[in-house]
Amino acid sequence: MMYYRPLVRSGETRPEGAISLAASALWFSDVEIHERGRPPQIVPAGLIPEEIRRRLSTRRSAIGGVDMSTSKIMGILNVTPDSFSDGGKHDDYDAACEAGLQMVRDGASILDIGGESTRPGAATVEEVEEIARTAPVIAGIREKSEVPISIDTRKAAVALEALEAGAGLVNDVSGFTFDSALAPLAAQAGVPVCVMHAQGDPATMQDDPHYDNVLLDVYDFLAEQVDKLEAIGVFRDQIVVDPGIGFGKTQAHNLTLMKNISLFHSLGCPILLGASRKRFIGEIGQATEPQDRAPGSIAVALAAVAQGVQILRVHDVAATQQALRLWQSVS
Repeated sequence: MMYYRPLVRSGETRPEGAISLAASALWFSDVEIHERGRPPQIVPAGLIPEEIRRRLSTRRSAIGGVDMSTSKIMGILNVTPDSFSDGGKHDDYDAACEAGLQMVRDGASILDIGGESTRPGAATVEEVEEIARTAPVIAGIREKSEVPISIDTRKAAVALEALEAGAGLVNDVSGFTFDSALAPLAAQAGVPVCVMHAQGDPATMQDDPHYDNVLLDVYDFLAEQVDKLEAIGVFRDQIVVDPGIGFGKTQAHNLTLMKNISLFHSLGCPILLGASRKRFIGEIGQATEPQDRAPGSIAVALAAVAQGVQILRVHDVAATQQALRLWQSVS
């Protein structure tokens, strides 16, 4: 099997035969082809299969009403007492609602609200508790803002309550493998979904992650899950894919995925990057505390934007928005 990674570039001057990436201002004229057991090779974009060319070039549909022709920010709102980065900071209804609304004022196009920590070593939260944490905050924010809200959960019961409270997107870090009822619920509700790759459960995922080829293994998982979602009635253009940085990956795995993230455009879906404040940023950037990792997180985010990633899931919304505006102005 061959895998096709567009070598994404920006700038108004393009060579003959260049193809716009997902109908955006970015483009590519060459594609890096990957095959298992063989070194990658670069070929002109005109030589790739028509179906792959179509998936790479077709405009991405809006997700929850948010235009995907340029990169957008998804603000992270953890209403948990034990999140790795901001645990307990928003573990209060009023504080959580205000934090979410502030993210919107700072430039978040989507809010991602979660009530179960998925940091390495985290324990599973009971459905009743997760619902109690998330549904009231979603409803409270919805009363004051029309911002699209994503529910970050692995559980159908939690998603159902969140959708009734005003959420309009389901973001499952298990890639719809944890609860068999969640994907049919999303299909029946007709809402967009984000399918993420993770190796193992949060409690054990960092114990000993290993892959035959992390880039292609993650791609194959996402491709299979997208096909399964499509088969039960979720429209492909309403599926977002996330390679799952830090979820059952070593630093080397994360860097490989980051350097080659444009490969996932060939799935024909918007790409989400969730690397904000992750451990590898602290290790490379020499920032022990997660709250000190905004500069490194922004550097990683802009590297992904240069490869055409459509959604940046971040903690530091205002700082990332400022950086994104400047990148878009000079690129």
